[in-house]
Order: sequence, then structure tokens, then C-alpha cells
Amino acid sequence: MSEVEGSAFAPWPLTALDVPALRAAGRRPVPLRQFVLKVHSRCNLACTYCYIYQGRDRSWRGRPARAATATMRRTAQRIAEHVDRHGLREVRVDLHGGEPLMNGPEAVLEYAAAVRAELPEGRGAHITVQTNGTLLTAATLDRLAAAGIRVGLSLDGGTAALNSRRTDHAGRPSWPAASRAARLLAARPDGYAGLLCTIDLAADPALVYHSLAALRPPSLDLLLPHANWTAPPPGLPHRAPWAARGAREVPYGQWLATVFDLWWDGEPGPRVRLFSEIIALLLGLPSRTESVGLSPSAALVVDTDGAIEQVDSLKTAYEHAPATGLDVFRNTFDQALDHPGVAARQLGIDALGAVCRGCPVVRVCGGGNYTHRYLEGSGFRQPSVYCADLEHLIRHIAHRLDTALTYHNSVTLPDRESPQRGPGSASGEDWGALQGRTSRTRR
Repeated sequence: MSEVEGSAFAPWPLTALDVPALRAAGRRPVPLRQFVLKVHSRCNLACTYCYIYQGRDRSWRGRPARAATATMRRTAQRIAEHVDRHGLREVRVDLHGGEPLMNGPEAVLEYAAAVRAELPEGRGAHITVQTNGTLLTAATLDRLAAAGIRVGLSLDGGTAALNSRRTDHAGRPSWPAASRAARLLAARPDGYAGLLCTIDLAADPALVYHSLAALRPPSLDLLLPHANWTAPPPGLPHRAPWAARGAREVPYGQWLATVFDLWWDGEPGPRVRLFSEIIALLLGLPSRTESVGLSPSAALVVDTDGAIEQVDSLKTAYEHAPATGLDVFRNTFDQALDHPGVAARQLGIDALGAVCRGCPVVRVCGGGNYTHRYLEGSGFRQPSVYCADLEHLIRHIAHRLDTALTYHNSVTLPDRESPQRGPGSASGEDWGALQGRTSRTRR
């Protein structure tokens, strides 16, 4: 499907956003700092909620199963070209799938080596591989560690029952192998990047959090299921985007608020990125994730055939939604920055509609994840389908943070770089005095 064809599904931004006019007006793109490189396009699991294999975009069927050596080298050259052009000191490289370890660690090691070999002298890359863990062994971890590659693990919780949705194609549970991987990683903290968990409302939030924390990850990502106004997430009713704010049903907000209290009040545990980012935004700092806040997105995907694509979560919107029509053999990453879908995710508050711009928590929420704003035939300018849930969580965290700041109100907060102070931002208090509670928030 071409960009023009895709515009029937998402007129904004594909046809409504005039990128040349933006550039003529002086709105320059933000250089890319994160590259998600697809090592393998197939997976040995058949998770019921997978946004790639259960999403609306089935383009993975036509991709090569494994990235070829020529694709790896050309991608590495394009990354180095971008780094050199923009004077970047370092970038983040995430090696993904499918399951990137489908055929062992060799392809992962080859891709990482290709990127590092091409980077200009003095420039670096933080490289991680995101895996379901079922194929991870001690020997593989040793090889990844020797190559300076950290490992992130995807789980739904720290028990067999919580991972019942993560089975192989024959319906066999993945937990025995995944739990072994979690133990191996916990014993190698230097190479452990953290855990990623998609929220299931049917799962007890306390059990999910405590069971995952028991696996001793350095960080924990709690992800809202990728959904939108056309295909709402489980547990949320169909409703119109203009009725987003003030909705009474906030099951995801309540689920996350429960976990926040356990995390905030409990013993030191993993850094929970969503909570860390909301706290930082409330204190006036910029966000480091596209899930909340108004910081520009600086990430792109390269698939196994070399296609340059937008974030994978867009696969839940419509067929070929992540496509840019570009690839590493013919195009630079700077050209990708001028694609309307990529440019839209760098516009901050200017990418949001009237409902969001008039909201008192917009500087913290940021309209939510770009993917979650989608409405078929309109595009990506609605509030998040999780709008009311996010507002509930943000106000809950703000209340807890305000209580802590009030207790420590005798010292002045030092100046920080790039403040994004807005309605509801806490300011004028002591950041250092909060370190006992928030040392986990901005590692």
C-alpha cells in the first residue's frame, strides 16, 4: 500500500501535514538516536495479544525470515552516516524480531559488530537484544556479554499462570524456558537490560508487580496494550474520542495506580519507566519516551529486508501503517525524517487536537502513545484511547509526589536542563531530598 492509499485510513498526517512548509518555516527535524533493527521476522511463540502477528498489518509475511549480511552492512553504514552528519556521540540500537535468537546468537552478534565497525571513531552504540527468553542459554549470554550486548526479557509476570498467553505454536507453555532465562539474567546483572510486560486487566496487579520484581530486573516496562479508537483495548467500551476526558471507566489507570503505590511505598525495586517518566515530567524535566510527555520521537525501525519503517506498534492501526516507502539501499535516514508520519511524532503539542491542547495535564500526558490516538478515516490527532486512564494515573502520582514534596519543602530544587514546566508541574522543591524514594526513577 502506498502512502497515498494509506491516507484513506489516516489523512492526518499523511496528506494533511505539509512537511515542506514545516521545513520552510524553520521547523527542523530532530536527529534519530534509536534504531530498532529486525534480526528475524518470525517468532517461535504465538502470544495471543502480539501486535505484530495479531495486528492488522501482515507485511511480515512477505519479509525475509532473517536479515541478510548485505542488509546489515548497509544499515550500519546508514546509521554511521546519520551519526556523522549530526555529530551524535552515541546512539541506541535495539535488536528485535520476531524472536531475534530464532537461529542462535550469530545474527545478533553479526548485526552488532557491523554497526560498531561502521561508526566513526569516538562514537558509541548502546546495544540491546529483546527476547522472549525461550532460546536463551548460559553460553549465549556469555557470547552476548563479551560483545557488549545487553539483554531485555519479555514476560507477562513472574509465574506460570501469568504467562499462560505466551505459548508456542503448538500451545505449549513458554514459562519453563522463560523462567530459566530470567534466572540466568538475574545472575548476570551487568548484561541485564530489564523486563517488558504488557498489562492484562485480568491479572492481579500486585501479583504481577511482586512476581516480576522478584526476578530482580534493573528496570521494568509496564506497557498498555496497543489499541486505538477503532479497535479499543480489552475492558474499555467503544466511545467517541471527544468523550475521552472525564470517562468514568479507568480500569487501566486504576491497575497502574495500584502498582505505583506498591512501588512507591515498598522496598527498593526495579525502575519502572512509566512511573519514572511521569514523576520527571511533573518535576519539570523532559520525557525520554514517546508514551508520555511532548519530547520528539527519535526512533525508526529497519526491517529484515532493509525497509525503513515507523514504530512497530503502528501495525495495530491498518495494513502497512508503519511503511515509509523508503529503504536503506536507496534512502538515508534524513530522508525518512521528512516522512509525514515521522515528522508528526516530532511536533510535540502541535501534533495534538483541541481536546488535548485544552487539557491541564497535557504537558505530562503528551496525548499518550501516538499509536493509541488512531481513528480509522481520521488518523492520529485524537487523544489516546487511554486518555481517562492516563489522567487518572497522572493525578494519582501527582498527589503522592505533592505529599512527598510538601514533607521536604525546606530546600530549593536546583536548575535542570530543558525544563518543560506546565500546568500541574511541581517546582521549587528539593530534588535531592527525594532521592530516598526516587533514586530509581532516572537511571
